Amino acid sequence: MKKFYLGALFALSLVTANAQPGGGMFGGAQIDVKFNDYVAAPAGFDQETPGIERGTIEEKEYQSKTVGTTRKVTVYLPPKYDKSKKYPVLYLLHGIGGDHKEWMQGVPNIIMDNLYAQGKAKPMIIVMPNGRALPNDKAEGNVYSMEKVKGFEIFERDLIDDLIPFIQSQYSTYTDQEHRAIAGLSMGGGQSLNFGLGNLDKFAFVGGFSSAPNTKQPEQLIPDVDAMKKANKVLWMVCGSKDGLMFNSSRLKAFCDKNNIPCTLIQYPEGQHDFVVWKYGLYNYAQLIF
Repeated sequence: MKKFYLGALFALSLVTANAQPGGGMFGGAQIDVKFNDYVAAPAGFDQETPGIERGTIEEKEYQSKTVGTTRKVTVYLPPKYDKSKKYPVLYLLHGIGGDHKEWMQGVPNIIMDNLYAQGKAKPMIIVMPNGRALPNDKAEGNVYSMEKVKGFEIFERDLIDDLIPFIQSQYSTYTDQEHRAIAGLSMGGGQSLNFGLGNLDKFAFVGGFSSAPNTKQPEQLIPDVDAMKKANKVLWMVCGSKDGLMFNSSRLKAFCDKNNIPCTLIQYPEGQHDFVVWKYGLYNYAQLIF
């Protein structure tokens, strides 16, 4: 897994280098910022707990007008999902070599079940889509090609115009901005920052875990500081201290600090570009949203 992601980082840095001033293999050197305090997750946070109620995992298909195909999405429903109640929704995005099933490696169902049993998170629906919006959206062939990477950019329209309406038609969800969150790992982290901050009328909560070089520059992400302060409720990021992608998160943190925008960036001690960091990200982020 580690070897695969290192290859992905290198390839992604090459195809996105023109968007990353400052040089460096993975987009530039880490910017000197004040990190927020790291607090270790409790032992067993990602392990099944006997005797607690469990949520369910479903795989659905939806019609994408953006792509012109039928696409698959993984959905987690909280324990005792009740159609008579309304639920907020977290859109959780994968990395450059993954698809709608990749996040299951990070056991989001187990993490969330444990949080609910401990009363630490509000019941929510988690939607894990395929962020590669192309007719062939499988993680096959050269997943680092310009065409494949372009699919991650196109996904913004698929997400907003096709997937969100589908989820709202299939499940009992709130439909307003204050009950919608987005987060992702690596390429999906960059997507989450780009799409979440780029559509403040759609997402009140935004998270980026080890965000990749597809992340836009801070001035592009937040062109209107006042609008950002009014609309965004949580901007939360994490990246491993040994991860070459810290630059992307640290420059956004520096911009936010300079403009007095509430923003969290945690440096995971000795953290690499892997699910150790990403599971920690979901565990913490899920407790802050909604």
